[in-house]
Amino acid sequence: MEDIINAISGFVWGPPTLILIVGTGLYLTFRLGFLQFKTMPYALKLAFSPAKQDKKAKGDITHYQALSTAMAATVGTGNIVGVATAVIMGGPGAVFWMWITALVGMATKYAEAILAVKYRVTNSKGEMSGGPMYYLERGLKQKWLAVLFAIFGAVAAFGIGNMVQSNAVAGALSESFSVPNWVTGVVLTILTGLVILGGIKSIGRVTAFFVPIMALFYILAGLVIIAMNFDLVPAAISLIFTDAFTAQAVGGGLLGTVIRYGVARGVFSNEAGLGSAPIAAAAAKTDYPGRQALVSMTQVLIDTIIVCSITGITIVMADLYGSGIEGSTLTGASFAAFLGDYGGYMVTIATVLFAYSTLIGWSYYGEKCFSYLINDKAVPYYRVIFVLAVGYGAVESLNIVWGIADIMNALMAIPNLIGLLGLSGVVAYETNRFLKIAKEEKAQEKAKKMESA
Repeated sequence: MEDIINAISGFVWGPPTLILIVGTGLYLTFRLGFLQFKTMPYALKLAFSPAKQDKKAKGDITHYQALSTAMAATVGTGNIVGVATAVIMGGPGAVFWMWITALVGMATKYAEAILAVKYRVTNSKGEMSGGPMYYLERGLKQKWLAVLFAIFGAVAAFGIGNMVQSNAVAGALSESFSVPNWVTGVVLTILTGLVILGGIKSIGRVTAFFVPIMALFYILAGLVIIAMNFDLVPAAISLIFTDAFTAQAVGGGLLGTVIRYGVARGVFSNEAGLGSAPIAAAAAKTDYPGRQALVSMTQVLIDTIIVCSITGITIVMADLYGSGIEGSTLTGASFAAFLGDYGGYMVTIATVLFAYSTLIGWSYYGEKCFSYLINDKAVPYYRVIFVLAVGYGAVESLNIVWGIADIMNALMAIPNLIGLLGLSGVVAYETNRFLKIAKEEKAQEKAKKMESA
């Protein structure tokens, strides 16, 4: 059964799906006039500064809380283990193709968020509900695709967003600190329950505080290594670029090995195109869909361009990826090569924090997919089952669960990408509309400054 599931997973995550994901990002990049490069400074300002529009806008959580919830779900073990696996299987050049995937993925993430806000609805509890299932039904007028996405999303939440993460935490703590798996399971179950049983407002508050600390802990550790060994950095970056265009990278079938693993792990890392993050974006307090979409776009920059780059460059500098060390331990061994045992412990702690944050973020994605399929009244039952599954995942072998979750993620992407392509005209219209408004706001701010001066 495990072999069958792995074969199916390899098929659905094969070149056609990866080409569709990257191709959609490229198409949106050109259609939106390279928006992600032109507006990134403004997008970062929106994400990390208080927005005056929040006071009068509809929604449940702030721009930043929506971003941090999405970041909680995407900054996970893929940033540590996924990057290591990409380098082992594809070589240093895989990091370059992760970067390329992220650059076009920003446009995809932007389009997902703008549609999620535009087509969101208010549920029976007065909360916002949105995401691919809503823009597939209300925008594309294809409810059957919406139902398929919701089914795949609800199932994937229990796999890659739940049991796989708790299993990773239990394994890391057991290996580094000899903590029994059942103890990890009990603690994780309690901590997860305390957060997610309170709904999106509770999740938003926790992730807004937790995610920056988590990300900065790992980023600073990586930057210390890079600063202390700066003489190795130019050679490492040069190797990443040159290896990206070797015969192995561009040959070997429909997609070369280097490109295939770089693109696949890049998508796993930032989830651009999967349709998960726009579910959180739909809950944001915002007056225009384009405003929150720009905020959501910054997630890819932080997740892949910053966090994954820290991992990738450190691994290439340590030069242990050809020694036979598995992906699950390569990042820890690379950090330890520069910082001794402390480096390994830091990666273990980061793995625990990243995995726990993914649990929190994906719990919200799963419940929204579930409520779309059933109704809002069933959500409390879903949350209880989700919390109990955390404990189960910590103590059981999950190879089959991981494979099924992998398949569900790919199947989520297909209807979502169809929706993005089919509604790209709506994305372009809403973008032009908001950019005009943003230009007017900037002119008004400039006029006020001149008057006060």
